[in-house]
Amino acid sequence: MAWYAYVADLMALVYLSLRELANPVARVRRTASGVILRQILFTGVDALPVMSAIALMVGIIIITQAGTQLPKVGAGDQIGTIIVVTVIRELGPLLTMFVVVGRSGSAITTELGYMRVGQEITALELMGVQVTRFIVMPRMMGMILSMICLTLYFDTVAVLGGFVVAKFKLTVPFAAFAKAVMQSLSVRDLAVTATKGVLFGTAVAAICCHHGLSVRSSFTEVPQQTTRAMINSLKICLVLDILVTVTAYF
Repeated sequence: MAWYAYVADLMALVYLSLRELANPVARVRRTASGVILRQILFTGVDALPVMSAIALMVGIIIITQAGTQLPKVGAGDQIGTIIVVTVIRELGPLLTMFVVVGRSGSAITTELGYMRVGQEITALELMGVQVTRFIVMPRMMGMILSMICLTLYFDTVAVLGGFVVAKFKLTVPFAAFAKAVMQSLSVRDLAVTATKGVLFGTAVAAICCHHGLSVRSSFTEVPQQTTRAMINSLKICLVLDILVTVTAYF
């Protein structure tokens, strides 16, 4: 029953945030836009160096293994399918989610936790400021947009950058490699990747905000809630990944 209540709280938080997104008040939009841009800067732009390094290394490993081993078993023409299935469908969204959870998710939980302990959120509530509107919704929108862009960026760097670096080990020309990938890549694959980005971003933001706001009066609660937020984010995102994959490809 505890998990049902937990999931219900998360869904309520997502609903309230999406409802606030449609708020027509110009002042609210300007304030929220500033927070969204800062969240995108921290979650998306600042994460590009580490995402580039991880994507490049993953691309080198997978493309080198596929390009050197598949021809030995007479499946050299399947390299495009292997790249699409392993990188674009699965590893891109999942590894991006892991980085975002460890880097930005933990930061959101810690920030909101210290704001709660420092009575900042209580002060906002006493002034009539809606926490969902000015704290949760902007972070959720920034997280979603960043997750989508980072996932697509990861896929591009892993496939193209990985091939360029691993070229000395491959006998496949770049034109043939690119053609194989494009023939294996479908609109459904791109839609599934984008859908995972949206769901992962929504889940991570909602979970981390929920745990950050759950801190009450002690500084020792902050690391505890941060740990719970990270673990629950990974669990729920993996469940969402399975559901999307099974729905789309079975």
